[in-house]
Amino acid sequence: MSLLVVGSVAFDALETPSGRVERTLGGAATYFALAASYFSPVRLVGVVGDDFTARDAAAFRGRRIDLAGLERARGKSFFWAGRYSDDLTDRVSLATELNVFAKFQPKLPPHYRDSRYVFLANIDPTLQLSVLRQIRRRPRVVALDTMNYWIERTPVELRRTLRHTDILIINDSETRQLAGKRNLLEAAEHVLRMGPRTLVIKRGEFGAMMLRGRSQFTIPGFSLRNPSDPTGAGDAFAGGFMGSLAAAGRVTPDAFRRAIVFGSVMGSFTVERIGVERLRRLTRAEINARAREFRRMTRFRLQ
Repeated sequence: MSLLVVGSVAFDALETPSGRVERTLGGAATYFALAASYFSPVRLVGVVGDDFTARDAAAFRGRRIDLAGLERARGKSFFWAGRYSDDLTDRVSLATELNVFAKFQPKLPPHYRDSRYVFLANIDPTLQLSVLRQIRRRPRVVALDTMNYWIERTPVELRRTLRHTDILIINDSETRQLAGKRNLLEAAEHVLRMGPRTLVIKRGEFGAMMLRGRSQFTIPGFSLRNPSDPTGAGDAFAGGFMGSLAAAGRVTPDAFRRAIVFGSVMGSFTVERIGVERLRRLTRAEINARAREFRRMTRFRLQ
């Protein structure tokens, strides 16, 4: 089933306790597409500059990722540099250079406009809504990510876009900020009244929580002995979630529960290496094995 992602393709410079890289492929759409491609074909929309080479594009080669929507523009690609604390729980942004991404206006190629599953990564909510207006008919599922910047600076535009959204995927602090409430469950219920039918809350090492209607499903985090880099883990989570949902081809409680498990699986693998390296070298057998580990972690008998 067709899965569209719109977001950033970027370069990152990363400093973590495990090492340092001066230039590695990054961006929300990159992490999402690599993770989702293990489950479903992906159509990617983004923009890169002159510094994006054939070697960089090789990260997508041999995968079910359509790059017809990846625009090339004159100038440099989006660049971000960050440094993480020893326990990886805090990070400092050292540089954020939007470059060609500053003027990004998403344009869907004609064959993208029938996409049935859509993920709008973290960009201006006005641009997110403009993407939906380019699709010929209402997609089966529209999922959206956002962050504190848009919550603070474009609240009206964000709420307008949320009314056209089926699934909102954000973290716990963003949930509280969007709702203006401290209690997470109360905040989640308030967010659901803004439009989305499903709210998926990413909680990092503590797992993820999904509210859909009156039902709630929670999954623990997957403990790693030597986590290396949390960059892109949330986007890989979204990729695994939406890729699994698109592959299922149906919107049922079981499909949503499997999706959050596979989202957690892909996020956990991402953290094991710096940048996208772990995502590039995964096998479906490894993914399925870890999904079974999640199942074993959460099964028990009352007697």
